[in-house]
Amino acid sequence: LRSHKLQEEEVPKTVRAIARCGAGTNNIPVPRMTELGIPVFNTPGANANAVKELVLCGMLLGSRRVIDGINHMKKLGEEGVARERVEKDKAMFGGQEIKGKTLAVIGLGHIGSMTARDAEELGMKVRGYDPGLSVESALKLPRSMDLVDSLTAAVAGADYISINIPYIKGEGGTHGIIGKEVVSNFSPNAILLNFARGELVDSEAMKEFLDSSNGRYISDFPDDLLWDHKNAIILPHLGASTEEAEDS
Repeated sequence: LRSHKLQEEEVPKTVRAIARCGAGTNNIPVPRMTELGIPVFNTPGANANAVKELVLCGMLLGSRRVIDGINHMKKLGEEGVARERVEKDKAMFGGQEIKGKTLAVIGLGHIGSMTARDAEELGMKVRGYDPGLSVESALKLPRSMDLVDSLTAAVAGADYISINIPYIKGEGGTHGIIGKEVVSNFSPNAILLNFARGELVDSEAMKEFLDSSNGRYISDFPDDLLWDHKNAIILPHLGASTEEAEDS
């Protein structure tokens, strides 16, 4: 299964194993399946390229106000004045280039390492944080990448921040890991990219940041507080929605 939230009563007694098409297993009652002797597998890396491309897309959407521009042109088209306003109104949607900017990558597994490599190819400065970094993943990182030893050190001064870690409940887990303390270290114009899990971000802390800064939040997870914020772009959960990822 992919995104369906599996309930115990949906699992027939004949089931011998459950496979999750993706990295996380938080939509499966793993402790109960363990009690029943049913192993749960995930497929880390199968969707990695699809998600990585969406992260890069998110950086561009957050930088150039493309969506605002599209909506504006549709409105002008309805009014019949698109041709005469197309040049005049472009100044309303100024943005910035990503070349030369700093990207902080939180989590350097399949998706994080691929994001870091492609960002470097695009001329970005890349900084990373992952206390559980494996040798295999480390060998895939750009040589020029700056590895830091804390989450706050990673986000401080970064223009873009990409979260690429699993959602883990309970004590010592990752619920709300991007909270008030971490957000307080954001640059005023920081763009947070969350294509990992919505629960990783403390919505109250993020809203406070967006209300008082020019920062932006880009995600493909719904959020009751942020979905209509002027500095947020909330997409459908599109991370693995490609033909190639489906085949994987």
